Formats: sequence, structure tokens, C-alpha cells
Amino acid sequence: MKYKDYYKVMGLERTATAEDIKKTYRKLARKYHPDVSKEANAEEKFKEVAEAYEVLKDPEKRAAYDQLGSHQPGQDFRPPPGWEQQFSERDFSFEGIDLSDLFATFGGARPRGAASGGRHPIPGEDYEVNVKITLQQACDGSELDLRLELPEYDTHGFAHRVPHTVKARIPKGATEGQRLRLSGKGGKGLNGGRAGNLYLNISLEPHPLFRVSGHDLYLDLPLTPWEAVLGTTVQVPTLKGDVRLKIPSGTTGGQRLRVAHRGLPKPHEGAGDLFAIVQIAVPTTVSDDERKLFEALAEKSQFDPRRHFERR
Repeated sequence: MKYKDYYKVMGLERTATAEDIKKTYRKLARKYHPDVSKEANAEEKFKEVAEAYEVLKDPEKRAAYDQLGSHQPGQDFRPPPGWEQQFSERDFSFEGIDLSDLFATFGGARPRGAASGGRHPIPGEDYEVNVKITLQQACDGSELDLRLELPEYDTHGFAHRVPHTVKARIPKGATEGQRLRLSGKGGKGLNGGRAGNLYLNISLEPHPLFRVSGHDLYLDLPLTPWEAVLGTTVQVPTLKGDVRLKIPSGTTGGQRLRVAHRGLPKPHEGAGDLFAIVQIAVPTTVSDDERKLFEALAEKSQFDPRRHFERR
């Protein structure tokens, strides 16, 4: 039987913790996944890492592996005397079997090539996809049919992309950059292992009126000079319909007017706010009568917006 250094395969020390092993496996599985990796021999490396992880993640298997001692990779060896009595409940010959077959016998599984039976359950892969939604969908919540091609492994361990339609419920108030988990919608497990998860990375499509910051919305609100000076009430759009907003007299350009609870819903209760940012809009063309009114105002008004220049 030829020796395989599972610690070396995963780039770990023999003192590695269970958490170290788990984190390293996830990193290497993503690096060498045949569907996404550009590394040479990615499929072969992926299988090597998976085999090493199956042994090292299990305390019983790891203890048995450690008792085999340390040898050069590929070196012929035999387990030390008494090893099979200590760690295996089955009688078998070490001839013609490799290290993965040896550990496949733990728990009563049959070696590779035997009639039915099989290996220990292997959990499915977790996958991530980017999903764009409209601001209205984020406000109201929605259900999407996602058409994806996810890798699935055949009985020989080879990956194939298989079309899937996944129903995803987007909760009310989903925000830019939010990560949603769909349990059990990732890759299929092997040998009865649990399915992986599918993670949705949410991004919001640009809206023609609103800008988003967390659960708050921002809207540019154009006002005429006289509306800003005299004050008025105007109709303001929101994602739930128009509302009436009172404009105080003497409102200035750039001023922020708050419309409470008209932003995106929050996860548990309430909602963000809508902020209307005042923009003073000036007519580019005027009638003769309008021009005369502006000229009369210019003659009578004592207002000087540049008075502070004189204080230099």
C-alpha cells in the first residue's frame, strides 16, 4: 500500500485543529473546483483534497491515520503491528488496496470496487450567485425564479453543469450587498450527504428618481424660487405612492426635508426615511410679463446673497 500525506495535500501541520482543517478545505475546494479553477490538474487536485478532508475531518479516521506514522508520499508501507485490531472491526488484506480504500472501510463501508455499499456521506458544495433586483422589488418583497446551471457530480466524481430553476423569496427591505441563504439549494451531497446552500448576493438596479443608502432613500426635489421663498405644499413621489410635503417659507437650495418612514422596510419593524434634497429651479425662458415682474423685484428687493464677501 502506498502512503499519501494528507496533511501535505492540504498544506497543514499535524497539529492543525478541526477548525483549521475545515477552513483550509473550503479554501482549497474553491481554488481547485473543476468548474471554476484555472489551475493545472484542478480536477485531480480537487479529488486529492476531498479525499484528505474526508479522513482528517473525522476524529476516528484522523487518529487511525496518525497511527500509521509518517512516510514519504508514494512510499510502500504497511500499518504497524496491531493497527488493524485497534482501528478496524473487519479482517482484510492490505494487498491491492490504497489508502482511500482502507479508510472507506471505517463504519462498515465496503472498499472501492466492491458490490454496492459505498463511502461515507459527503455534503454538497455551497454556491454563490449575484442577483439584481429593482428598488420596487426590494420595497415590496418578491419571489424570483432563478435559472441557474450548477455543478453536479456523477458516480465517477466528474462534475457536469445541470440546469436548475430555483425559487427565491426576496424579503421586504432587501438592501444593496445583502447576502441571503437558501438552505439546501446548493450542490447535491454524495452517498446521502446533505445538500449545500445557495447564497444570493443582492444588488439593486439604479432607479430614475431615488438613491439608496441602507434603508433610507434620497430624492432631488426641484422648487421654484417663489415656492422656496413663500413656502408651499407639493406632491412628492415615494415607492408607496405620492405624499404631500409642506415646504417652509425661506427654504434654501441643498436643504434636506425628511419624509418619515417612506424608505425601505426594515427587517423586523418600521422603515427607513425618505429625504427630499431641495434644488432651486430657475426658468430658462420667460414671457415679457414675467420678465417685468422679475425686474420689479430686482429693483425693490434688498436681499444680497453675496453680502458676506464684504467681510473679507
